[in-house]
Amino acid sequence: MRQDTLHTDPQPQQPATEIIDIPQEPVVELKADTQQHKHKPATTYEVLRQLPKDATPAQQDSAIQAHFQPQPIHYSDRPDTLHLPGHDAGKSVFEPAELPKYYKENFFSADSMFHPELNGGRYGMAGDPVPYTIRGDNMITSLLLGSFVLALVAFSGSRFFFLRELKALVYPPKGESDTLGETANEVRFQAFLVILTSLLLAILYFFWARTYVGSTYIVDTQLQLIGIFFGIITGYFVVKALLYTTVDWVFFDMKKNRQWLRALLFITSLEGLLLFPLVMLQSYFNLSLQNGIIYFLIVLILVKIIAFYKCFLIFFRQIGNFLQIILYFCALEITPLVALWATLVLTSNLLKVNY
Repeated sequence: MRQDTLHTDPQPQQPATEIIDIPQEPVVELKADTQQHKHKPATTYEVLRQLPKDATPAQQDSAIQAHFQPQPIHYSDRPDTLHLPGHDAGKSVFEPAELPKYYKENFFSADSMFHPELNGGRYGMAGDPVPYTIRGDNMITSLLLGSFVLALVAFSGSRFFFLRELKALVYPPKGESDTLGETANEVRFQAFLVILTSLLLAILYFFWARTYVGSTYIVDTQLQLIGIFFGIITGYFVVKALLYTTVDWVFFDMKKNRQWLRALLFITSLEGLLLFPLVMLQSYFNLSLQNGIIYFLIVLILVKIIAFYKCFLIFFRQIGNFLQIILYFCALEITPLVALWATLVLTSNLLKVNY
């Protein structure tokens, strides 16, 4: 019978079944620890494989961080002796690296595409710019539309005066010097029409200048160019009124002077009303410039005939000397008109960009 050799004192023999009463729990725990250490995951795949299939990305990240801890990298400070013959020894990663010149400078180094902080300009062929048109200018369109609405409102309040003056042109009453005076509203209405006439003439000359003088000017916008023409034409009407006042004050009495100034104001207003359809047709309905010039000449000749007729009725009907009215009309009506045309042509030539 086999005996336990760990006991020195003699003891009575026991059955074999009683010798196996040694507690086995520590052995089991040791085996479990050994098994866990043996099967510790070594890759992220093994870590993720132990997680449930419905694990969220946050849970997967937490599991990977729990099993793997980043360790500091210790670079070797020993010299590199493994380099090719004929080449310099390798440099340490801690030393600043210098790129060769062919890496820094190349054929495209000066190209603006490599320098977003610089303005590179436009690449390719520039397209043809859209030509300027009045219909595309919101400012001019708004101005013409507002002028048209204001003219309608003013005409609705002064239509009886306007119709009376038109009738007086066709059927002059006896004693032409005894005409009725205008009210303040009627004078303001005619003054507004004179300003509208200046604007319409400026736009018409702008059309002519773009075709026969040049399309490029030194001013920033086309609106400024039209504004310059508008100022010149407005000055023409003011200077002509001053000349008429000065000359008539010398040769005629005050009553006839007032009659002529009222007639001149009405004739200028009538000219603006006749030119308004021309500007609309030229701007928005592509009326040819040749037809527009014919229309303008017809209106201009008609207005000058009316002015000549009124001048004859007011000043020279009693005198009966035809030569005097010719000299008077040419000096105060035709000469300022020629001077206006010369000033506009000179101004447009000075503002034109000469290549």
